[in-house]
Amino acid sequence: MPNETKKCRHMTKLCAELEKYEIYLKAKAYAEKVLALGNDSLEKTIAIAISLCLVCAVLVSFAAVALKPLQINNKEQDMKKNILEVAGLLEAGGNIDRAFAEKIEAKIVDLKTGDYVAGMNVAEYDQRKAAKDPAQSVAIPKEKDIANIRLKAKYAKVYLVNEGGMLKSIILPISGYGLWSTMYGFLSLEPDGQTVQSINFYDQAETPGLGGEVVNPNWRALWKGKKVYAETDQPSLEKGQIEEADIGEVALSLVKGSVDPAKPGAQYQVDGLAGASLTSVGVTHLIHYWMGKEGFAPYLEKIRTAKGAKS
Repeated sequence: MPNETKKCRHMTKLCAELEKYEIYLKAKAYAEKVLALGNDSLEKTIAIAISLCLVCAVLVSFAAVALKPLQINNKEQDMKKNILEVAGLLEAGGNIDRAFAEKIEAKIVDLKTGDYVAGMNVAEYDQRKAAKDPAQSVAIPKEKDIANIRLKAKYAKVYLVNEGGMLKSIILPISGYGLWSTMYGFLSLEPDGQTVQSINFYDQAETPGLGGEVVNPNWRALWKGKKVYAETDQPSLEKGQIEEADIGEVALSLVKGSVDPAKPGAQYQVDGLAGASLTSVGVTHLIHYWMGKEGFAPYLEKIRTAKGAKS
């Protein structure tokens, strides 16, 4: 039994070291005193209850620290999965890390200028944390804060899909308040920065079966092929959430009920969420904010300019 003998030696050595500390000797003496008391002793009951609480607290703290790396890894895996899904690259049973590394390129964008930012650690940058840091964020004026997010990170992490040296998808982080919660998601666009490929909300707490339908694949499928910016001056969109959109302005909106594809402006409209008008308004507002001048409009304009120059 060499292992047990070794453990006993270590325990003996540990106890011998502890014996050198006065606080340990006092605690040991008190423990012996308490254990010698009768089971009906109030002091013994309280002491044992406190001891159990301390032991449980230590175990919970240890579990939290020990499981933190696993929690971080699971969070990263879920984020990569959502990005691959909105890009249409998620394969059932596939290796998420390998697919992400091979097909997705992450970059940091300065939201004010629309330029890529050099010298930042892309892998470690967390836009949601940055939005809470006064040094890395800006307060949004109330009249411009249509998405009701209050604070915006100065830089955003965007994701690009390139195949054969050609840009295939632009994946942008979006967020905004619905009825009950701030909804966080991704919007995937074609290389023209205008045509929607997909949308996905990975973090939201809207009412299940109503506003929570923002994660419903059938509703998400309605976004494919929709246009973000008005290609001609758009008058008031019937049943829409905006009054009008001049050429070049954000026109993409949710409507009350279903879109009539025969009517003008249908290419800028998506069916609203049944019974969830406030969540629908929230989705429209977050799209208008992040696709507007305060969000990714400067960046997308530079993408289109660069694409045109290469053509």
